[in-house]
Amino acid sequence: MHLLVTGGCGFIGSNFVHYTLGHRPECRITVLDALTYAGSKDSLAAAGDRVELVVGRIEDAALVDRLVQASDLVVHFAAESHNDNSIANPLPFVTTNLVGTFTLLEAVRKHGRRFHHVSTDEVFGDLELDDPERFRETTPYNPSSPYSATKAGSDLLVKAWVRTFRIQATISNCSNNYGPYQHIEKFIPRQITNILSGRKPKLYGAGANVRDWIHVDDHNSAVWAILDHGQPGGYYMIGADGEQNNKAVIELILALMDKPSDWYEHVNDRPGHDLRYAIDAGKIRRELGWTPRYTTFRDGLAATIAWYRDNAHWWRPLKEAVEARYAKQGQ
Repeated sequence: MHLLVTGGCGFIGSNFVHYTLGHRPECRITVLDALTYAGSKDSLAAAGDRVELVVGRIEDAALVDRLVQASDLVVHFAAESHNDNSIANPLPFVTTNLVGTFTLLEAVRKHGRRFHHVSTDEVFGDLELDDPERFRETTPYNPSSPYSATKAGSDLLVKAWVRTFRIQATISNCSNNYGPYQHIEKFIPRQITNILSGRKPKLYGAGANVRDWIHVDDHNSAVWAILDHGQPGGYYMIGADGEQNNKAVIELILALMDKPSDWYEHVNDRPGHDLRYAIDAGKIRRELGWTPRYTTFRDGLAATIAWYRDNAHWWRPLKEAVEARYAKQGQ
């Protein structure tokens, strides 16, 4: 099987490539990545010559057409994904997440290829902190940032192409990922690398906002469950029952890294900061038999801390610029 993986130099995409190489030796992989600031060739260095990297944009119709034609299956991770950046400048999110997904869908339709679209739980907006509800496949979309709005739009494009043009496609909406190769602008790796570089972690506001965390390897094993057994036209929620508020996450990182539980600083909250995300992953567990490997958030977080500690060469060149940008925002 020949896979075209978009965004395969980014966080989740590169981990998907490594997971596939380790678990599916029969697969051949071509990665299409624009190598923006959030993507790095170094994230695929361990793959050697087992992966073909094509540098280009998913809005490039001619390039996408050629690569889709040569593939059997397209797994679409490529996206602009950082909420703070979408607030500062929404245009790249519209271009990549909407126009890029449209371009891929048209190529898939033309060549009759299967397509899997990787999305986020943020398309559903947020829940109240004391609400017992969780997001399900039937939850209405209610995005609250330019990022989540463009991801919601890309989901709807896929659903429309399934219904109107009968393409063979599936969609997954996943909770917040953490793990190796995540850009250090993101919440968990920022706190870990702060401690490793002698800085205090930074907590938005009071830290009451809740996220439903899943290790990236568990996310990617779920994607493969969908590729193997998912129904064409189906969509699936992926989560690992990992709800934690941001304050608890920072305190657990501090405990695992032998620091006092109050060794962090409060910074300005993000505008429109969603309160709570929570995933009901019952459908994928019942129908496809998927279960996460990391049964506790603590175990997955400990493995993640170990990776960043052992791979400072990957993140350290980025650190000063990331912290300078946050400092300008009072964060």
